[in-house]
Amino acid sequence: MSTTIDPILLNFLYALMGGLLTLFFMWLGCRIFNHLVTFDIGDELAKGNQAVGLWLMGVMIGIGTGLGLVIGMGLN
Repeated sequence: MSTTIDPILLNFLYALMGGLLTLFFMWLGCRIFNHLVTFDIGDELAKGNQAVGLWLMGVMIGIGTGLGLVIGMGLN
């Protein structure tokens, strides 16, 4: 048996941990922003406020892209 980890398994673990970190930071970003604004994000989304929905989509895409780049560059 080899003393190194199989590269396929290692890449799978990187992807899994990267996905979990991305979800965590998206959650954290929404929680922090929810404390900074004068409205509740969940209530506004329940009312059908499209501006809040588009903003939230932008936050999720931005955090996901940023973390994806950081994780991807770390694999080199």
